[in-house]
Amino acid sequence: MTVHKAQIGRYYEDFALGDVFQHPFGRTIGESDNTWFTLLTLNTNQNHFNADFAARSPTGKVIVNSGLTVALVLGLSVIDISQTALLNLGWTDIRLTHPVFVGDTLYAESLITEMRESASRPYAGIITARTRGLNQDGDEVVSWTRTVMVYKRDAPNDKNYFPSAKTGPMTA
Repeated sequence: MTVHKAQIGRYYEDFALGDVFQHPFGRTIGESDNTWFTLLTLNTNQNHFNADFAARSPTGKVIVNSGLTVALVLGLSVIDISQTALLNLGWTDIRLTHPVFVGDTLYAESLITEMRESASRPYAGIITARTRGLNQDGDEVVSWTRTVMVYKRDAPNDKNYFPSAKTGPMTA
């Protein structure tokens, strides 16, 4: 019997300049997603939650809160870019290039643009990625550059976190 320890994500050594990651999940935005996020963040712009008000706007319908768009595309990229992150170091050049509406499905992809080993943490490296979100029609809806510090493969910090069962190991 082989026990496979819990592990997900990519380590610093798994990245190379010019790599493109088409992140595996898409996510359709529902009305409740947009309403909850908008109310949770105290965004009082009625274009995000009042269909009657939004019908009079240039888009003619409720537009998804841009904070939700950014957060969702960021989340879609985590599995490949920052699952093994220690720290997000920054985002720059955030661009919202196409409106997002309830019912749209978003996808994300990232291009590795810079890499270097950490000077202060020998168990980590720093990667910079250009990430963009696409809707179901292929329209780019958002983009940014993000710098993140990720563990190297031999870093001890993210290993052996799964608890041992007090009743002992599972058996066949």
